[in-house]
Amino acid sequence: MIYGRSQVSNSIYLVIDGKVKVCRTADDGRQVVVDIYQPDEFFGESGFLGEQHRREEAMALDATKVMTWSTAEIEELVLRRPRLGIALVQLLALRSMDFGARIESFSIDNIGRRLVRALIRFSERLGHQAPDGTTDMMPFTHELLSQYVGTSREIVTHYINRDSLREWLKRDATAGED
Repeated sequence: MIYGRSQVSNSIYLVIDGKVKVCRTADDGRQVVVDIYQPDEFFGESGFLGEQHRREEAMALDATKVMTWSTAEIEELVLRRPRLGIALVQLLALRSMDFGARIESFSIDNIGRRLVRALIRFSERLGHQAPDGTTDMMPFTHELLSQYVGTSREIVTHYINRDSLREWLKRDATAGED
């Protein structure tokens, strides 16, 4: 655990090595995966909102190293280096757009389509191209995928085992759809 409800943090983190899962706990107690961060990616920006608004937790998915700065240190750096502030705003704007697209997907796509979109997104962000043209990725549990697409582990297992999911993946990969 990097931070959570019982270990509140007012810091910004940079992943140096490994992968970090950031999630929120819904009112019914279920975890919702916000995203998975890898080396050279920041997380923890909700630390700028103060402790009363911190409803997320971050945990390492494997052996992980992170650098951390307090929000006060970041604020001081931004005052001295305004370009850093612009870069942070740009990063947050891109994340906001990505989250907006994900929310749109929740409202218009069925679970199978959301699962395909998640797998493609993870392959693009977290995968590595192999010499034979395939993409190697870290293993994802059905539980983690269900927390990302907003369903149960059993439903993800059902879709993963269906031939139609494999066909959607092939079609989307060859058509270049997002």
